[in-house]
Amino acid sequence: MDVIEMARELGKAIQLDERYKRYMDACTLNDTDTELQNEIGKFNLKRSQLGEELRKESKDTESIKELNAEIQQMYKDIMEMPKMVEFNEAKAELGKLITSVNYIISQASEGEDPQTCPETPPQSCNGSCAGCSGCS
Repeated sequence: MDVIEMARELGKAIQLDERYKRYMDACTLNDTDTELQNEIGKFNLKRSQLGEELRKESKDTESIKELNAEIQQMYKDIMEMPKMVEFNEAKAELGKLITSVNYIISQASEGEDPQTCPETPPQSCNGSCAGCSGCS
């Protein structure tokens, strides 16, 4: 089996993982939740209104402040909806899995033993950017 075939097998394994399934279920629930989709639609309309207001030559700063406050509240309300909370938690868990997989592959490509290298990148910066996945 070549490396590309193994990568495809890894992709299949990820899709069998409970974290992936949880994320996909949360996506489906969000996509089919009429109330949530309506709120997202209203949010997007309000954002468009703000964009239009910001493009005007003669800006109404009071209107901009009000629209911005409304958008922030709408965003907060959407993010607190139970299905959106579940979606974000599931997305974060899947993200951790993918980060671990990518880190192991990265470390192996730099000569580390894939069986013994850590699953997660170190959380502190040692000053060297070699093999770093970026500052957090």
